Amino acid sequence: MATQITADEVRIDVGEPAPMNAYLARPSGPGAHPAVLVCSELWGLTDQVRDIARQVAELGFVAIAPNLYHRSGPETASGFAESDANRTRAFDLLGRLTRDDVEADLRACVAHAREHADATEKTGVLGFSLGGHIAFFAATRLDLAAAAIYYPGWLPVAGTALSRPEPLLDDTPAIASRDVRTLMFFAELDHVIDAAQRDQISAALESAGVRHEEIVYPGARHAFFFPGREPYDASAAEDSWTRVRTLFATELAQ
Repeated sequence: MATQITADEVRIDVGEPAPMNAYLARPSGPGAHPAVLVCSELWGLTDQVRDIARQVAELGFVAIAPNLYHRSGPETASGFAESDANRTRAFDLLGRLTRDDVEADLRACVAHAREHADATEKTGVLGFSLGGHIAFFAATRLDLAAAAIYYPGWLPVAGTALSRPEPLLDDTPAIASRDVRTLMFFAELDHVIDAAQRDQISAALESAGVRHEEIVYPGARHAFFFPGREPYDASAAEDSWTRVRTLFATELAQ
């Protein structure tokens, strides 16, 4: 039986004129639980991301999903439907993200979870696509125990998202120094992350000595995790989620 949970929209002061909105889900009732940051795709804090936060909470964690686009205005609060126009808009928004702002937002989320949702010191991160990119970044900056990273774009290539001014992959040694157990999921037929990029990522993790595992799903495509969408791959989604559950149960419960 799944853990009973509560879930709420929250607002977090990050020192800007307007607070950051986020979605927080946690097991019902008293008791402390480890925290998990849930990082969104390009489309922002959508209902699908909120659903993932609830699923994480059902596993026994305090899940918090921030709207990292919040500095661009209140219209970003609920994310964007998938469309060509919204893709253009979202790329404009991610181009405004900075490493310092994103780090501040993620740290504020962890602090909020600890102060208001009884989260413990143990913290993990989970992210998809752009959110995987953000999760990788979080593992280089925050004191995390575990990172579950789905098909993260733009890690070895400078110029997009937080791979500015240099590729985010260059910071891989920081993950090793923080001893973040890292699980990475890739799709064989990903149009964003090709085999050459996967090899670069693998080499960087190995060279830095990161405790990690990489899984490549044959025949799967980018965004394979979410049901109801054309690239959905049930086998890859189910297997990867089983591995996420094991990672968090092992690393966050210690």
